[in-house]
Formats: sequence, C-alpha cells, structure tokens
Amino acid sequence: MLETRKEIEKTVLVYFSVKDGKNSYDHIQSLNELSSLAETAGAEVVKSFYQFSSSYDSRYMIGKGKVKEIAEYVEEHGISLVIFENELTYTHLRNLEQEIKCKILDKSKLILDIFANNAKTAQAKLQVELAQLEYSLPRLTRQWTHLSKQYGGIGTKGPGETQIETDRRLIKKRISVLKEKLEKINVQRKTQADERKNFIRLSLVGYTNVGKSTLLNLLTASDVYVENKLFATLDTSTRVLNIKTKDTESVISKFPKKVLISDTVGFIKNLPHNLIESFKSTLSEVVESDLLLHVVDVSNSNFEEQINVVNETLKEIGAKGKPILFVFNKVDILENKEMIKGLSQKHKDSVFISAKKGINAAALIVKVKEMLTHDTKETVIKLKPHDYKGLSTLYGSSEIRDVKYLKTGIKVTIKTKPSGKKHLEKKIE
Repeated sequence: MLETRKEIEKTVLVYFSVKDGKNSYDHIQSLNELSSLAETAGAEVVKSFYQFSSSYDSRYMIGKGKVKEIAEYVEEHGISLVIFENELTYTHLRNLEQEIKCKILDKSKLILDIFANNAKTAQAKLQVELAQLEYSLPRLTRQWTHLSKQYGGIGTKGPGETQIETDRRLIKKRISVLKEKLEKINVQRKTQADERKNFIRLSLVGYTNVGKSTLLNLLTASDVYVENKLFATLDTSTRVLNIKTKDTESVISKFPKKVLISDTVGFIKNLPHNLIESFKSTLSEVVESDLLLHVVDVSNSNFEEQINVVNETLKEIGAKGKPILFVFNKVDILENKEMIKGLSQKHKDSVFISAKKGINAAALIVKVKEMLTHDTKETVIKLKPHDYKGLSTLYGSSEIRDVKYLKTGIKVTIKTKPSGKKHLEKKIE
C-alpha cells in the first residue's frame, strides 16, 4: 500500500523589523498571523524568532548571529521548515539555506501554497499557478525543467544557452499560455456581468477569516463552505438576497429589484502582489458592485490594522471610492461592548452584527437599503397604451410607486437615482 498521508513539518517562524521606535506589539501580531497561516498549510509551529535591528543584512535579511542561533535550534530539534514573515530575495534564500540546512520559505510563498491547496475551480487553479510562476521567476534555481515536457524537448534550447536560461524561457512561455486562458475566462465573466446589470450588486470584502462566508449564508439562506481557517474561500460565490425570516421579508421586498451578493477572497497583510494581479479578474466583481460590505472581525484586537490593509488592497484593485458599509461582525464574542459607540461615531455607515448567531441581520438589511436609495427620488415615466412589456421591464428594474392606466398611455411613478430615469427609458424604447 502507498502512504498518502502528508507528513507534518516541524516549523519555526522568523520575523525581522528595522527599529523605528515601535513596541513589540506588531511583531507579536505578525507572528501570530504567520503561525495561523503555517498551521493552515499543515505545519506544526514549535518556536518563533524575532529580531529588531537598525538595518537589514543584505546576505541573510537577519543578522549573522541570529542565523547561527536559528541554525543550531533547527539541527538540535529536527526542524524541517523555516518560514520568514519578510519577503526574501533569491540571494537571501540561497544564503539562508546554506547556513540553516533546511527548507526556507517566506510568507508570500506560504500564502501561494495555501491558495494552491484551496483552489477548486479551473479559474482559481490557473490564477494561482500564474502567481506562483511570476513569484518564482526572479528566484529561479533548477526546479522548473519539467515544464519543457509541455512544449517538447527538441528545439527548445538555444545555442550556448545555460540551463537556468532555458528554465526562465519555459516559465515565460507557460505564463503567456496561462494569461491567454485567463483572458478567455475573463471574457465569459464579462458576459455574466452584463447579464447582472438588472440587479443590485453587493460585494463582501474584508480580511481573511472575518466571517464573510458565514454572512453570505445568513443573507442568502445558502450553504457556502465555511471553515475557521485562513483563505478557506478563494472562488467568488454569488447568491440572491433571501433571508427566510418573517421580520425581514417585508424589508427585502422593498428593494427596487433583486439583490445579488458576492463573497470574495479575503485579504491579508503583505498579500503577494502577483496574487492580487492574477486574481484581478475575479476581484472585478468588487469594482463593479453598487455597494461594498466591509466585514470586520471586531473581536480581533488588531482589527484597525486589518481595516487599513483591506482599504489599501481595494485601492490597488481599483475599487477606491466605492460606497462602503462597515459590517462589524462577531459582536457576540466582543468583550468590550463599550467600544461599539465609539466605532459607530467614527464610521457613520456601519452596523454591528453576529453572522454566526444572526444578531442584527434586519438592521443590516435596513442600512443596506438606506445606502442604496439615499439619493433616489420619485419620477414619472410614460408608456404607450398597452405597453405591458415596457411595464414588466420597469417592474424588474426599478421600485414602482404607482401605476395609472390612462387613455393616452400608462403613467408609471418610480423611485430611482437621477441617472436611472434615462437608463430605464432607453431600455423600454
């Protein structure tokens, strides 16, 4: 029989920071998050090292003395993996592996590995592979020769070309192929986006593991996969707003048209740039949304920094300036309830909920509707007599306030934004 069980790797973590007057709080938070990532990947974290210095070492990132200390601990305790919070160059990796004598990863490579394990759809797998190759290209060693099998061996090596040059060229070819495949998928996604223009579109955004998928299930009566792990969700899930409770059905029915909610991949501090780039087509759902629900784990002591990370990532994907409703989640386990008042004053557009227990779901729906309709006003559209097709279009695309059947035509009073009337008139021409 073949042994298929993955061996758990004994791991130590390393964090380096240049001295800038900050206390040790940041490094503790960073190492805790890195530990969660390592455990998500299946590692067993046995120890953490950190170092503050006036400048970083160009050879090892950390100082030579710290390298020696880690190397001795690795040898003494049989450690097979060392993970750095900091991004490492090829030179750092090569020098560290020579001294420490075990596998060395940085946080970016670890996140890419987690994404690779969690990718389920063809699109997600292509996006992750593209990010992995673009990450590896400047750190190239001898690990990519297998790609030559996809293009044939004869004729792939130029005159006087070294092996590493061959590998680099093969990676670039594969990157080009992946980008072509993703572009085809992106064309299909744009077609789907056009079909959703008749819907109100919301997107859940936030740090990883803040409860976005749980909230999606609550708001749509769905059963999207939920797990208390970082990056459990990679693929965008879209559902129709559909809370099955008596006290909120009347609220939902007041929306002018159907509401679609999309759950997106969670963000994290120092999320690899290549990963953001390759997932931009997936994250375009965020850019095209009418309203973003920024889900925050208010029980996390570091939630303010997480908010900043999400805001920076939204800026990077082109979603800066989108209307945002802050959804402070997990109030059921929040120890200091007094902080809610201060946060509600700081973030005017906010609501405090527990997605897991369904606390304050109705208030969330009310706030969403308020933000979507705050600049709407009543206006009249006139249809020709017996234009029931146009009337049906208005019912499906707007909030109908009144309908009067006159001899000269159908007078429809709707509630819409200033730009909405012209758009609707074009649809019913």
